Amino acid sequence: MRRIVGALAAFAVGLVMIAGAAQAASKYAALVIDADTDTVLFSRNGDARRHPASLTKIMTLYMLFEALESGHIKPGQHLTVSKRAAGQPPSKLGLKRGQTIKVEDAIRALVTKSANDVATAISEALGGTEYRFALKMTDKARALGMRKTTFRNASGLHHRRQVTTARDMATLAIAIQRDFPQYYHYFSTRSFTWKGRTYTNHNKLLGRYRGTDGIKTGYIRASGFNLVASVERNGHRLIGVVFGGKKGVTRDRQMRNILDRGFKQVAEIRVASATPPLPVPRPQDQDTATDKPAALLVATAVAHVLPAPPLPTPAPEMEAGSRDGGDDDWGVQVGAYSTEVRAQRAIAVARGQVTGLLNSADAKVETLNRRDGPIFRARLVGLMETEARAACLALKRRHLPCVPVPAKAMLDASSTAEPAG
Repeated sequence: MRRIVGALAAFAVGLVMIAGAAQAASKYAALVIDADTDTVLFSRNGDARRHPASLTKIMTLYMLFEALESGHIKPGQHLTVSKRAAGQPPSKLGLKRGQTIKVEDAIRALVTKSANDVATAISEALGGTEYRFALKMTDKARALGMRKTTFRNASGLHHRRQVTTARDMATLAIAIQRDFPQYYHYFSTRSFTWKGRTYTNHNKLLGRYRGTDGIKTGYIRASGFNLVASVERNGHRLIGVVFGGKKGVTRDRQMRNILDRGFKQVAEIRVASATPPLPVPRPQDQDTATDKPAALLVATAVAHVLPAPPLPTPAPEMEAGSRDGGDDDWGVQVGAYSTEVRAQRAIAVARGQVTGLLNSADAKVETLNRRDGPIFRARLVGLMETEARAACLALKRRHLPCVPVPAKAMLDASSTAEPAG
């Protein structure tokens, strides 16, 4: 009898373990996308619906940034906390009904503490009620190309119909950088102090994984540990998304692994595109080839290789400092935006921040047509390489986006894009 009871107990434990493993697998999804080309470099369940948890707050912040840009809300404005906002469950700042919080502090509270009471206060300020705000969030998601995302609240607290996908979250991460470069730097905030208490950012990749500059973590029991990360190296940006981690540590490890793989792919693509094709050997007669000694086979193969084309004659060297003949075939890209107006505004902002280096540059907006709608690249061209790199260094110190772009890259892009009028 004891043996039977023991066997049944072991069987029950096994079923629980299997069910737990299956549940964990059903939460998992991951994706890495090249933010510049929209190329998916890695995907596991990338289009499967998952619960976003506090990744929802990325859209809440997108809506807030939009209100700031339009002037509907001011950075120094205070938001009033309602009874409903104060009653939100943790994670929270512990705001009381009637208390106020400045908009800029609210942004930092969402990025670092992931405060649910603050998210609700924002939603009520912008939408009247959190329900109406969630409807607007969903409408915005559709406008951005997030076809499988539905929002039901501003915080990410569990709602069975609040769902998204790894691909949709990558789309949102790209959009918030593209549309609001002046505010994106908030996502790199390491810590935030409120009423004498300091809260650290839950995104542990910041400062620990080279090139990470945002964006957001999330967790509820129904989702597991989620993370959207943005990493830029050598002027190349990848967006990584992980859903359903068992722990924060394993989620972060998985993110590093898939981003490592993504950057390796990018490097291989660059090498492949920069390497000229090898000459093709002429076909040999199969019968005679197989009868020859190995050394003779090698010699024959080399002899039958088509001659490589002659190397191009090098261009004459130019005197240092000269801007004639191609030295000014560089530019800078200061973001890519959903409208031409935003692209023009980004150009104006960049010029205003780095007056000495960009005054003589020509403004250029290029349209790139993508499946989720056109984007408009904001560029300043006609610079020397040293000027382009110096300008980007200065702009990044001011938390503004900038990538030095050589002429060849600009020509390649314009060949696939219609120029903006």
